[in-house]
Amino acid sequence: MDQLKITIALIIAVLLQWTLRNIAEPFAYIDFPLIIVVYAALQRDAIKAVLFGTFAGIAVDALSGGLLGSNGFSKTLIAYMVSELARRVYMDNLLLRIPVIAGACLLDDLAYYGMHRLLGQEPSGDVVVTMSYTLIGTTIVGTIIYLMLDYFLVDRVRNKKREMFPTRRQTRRRNPIRLNK
Repeated sequence: MDQLKITIALIIAVLLQWTLRNIAEPFAYIDFPLIIVVYAALQRDAIKAVLFGTFAGIAVDALSGGLLGSNGFSKTLIAYMVSELARRVYMDNLLLRIPVIAGACLLDDLAYYGMHRLLGQEPSGDVVVTMSYTLIGTTIVGTIIYLMLDYFLVDRVRNKKREMFPTRRQTRRRNPIRLNK
């Protein structure tokens, strides 16, 4: 059920990435699909994270009309790296996820612009300014989105009350056979 919710969030993120950049200039610096891909990679399932990264990257490339495959490669690479990091390090704290999203955004931009350079495409605008704005915008919005996703996707038990005096734990029974007599 959680994977269905993450898939719906990814589709919404791709559509937001495609539509919001036409509405206002600052929304062009927020990478919504990357936020969802990193969130999916933090769930410790590398295969699903790589599939989400590939789908998000190819969809953004197809809708933006840019170099087809560069976003797909960078987001797939980031999904794999973050899922391997999450498999080795416990990252369920929001304060630990903030540097992860910032590092993922920086590495995603480096891979994206590296692919453009490798294939002879000149990116429009200053690369350093674009990367810094994207880093700041994606990190701030990603933190807010992680708070919302954790609130909606985490299974919570609302009505279960903790007992005031829980029953005492059973002690282990002694072995009736004594060997050292």
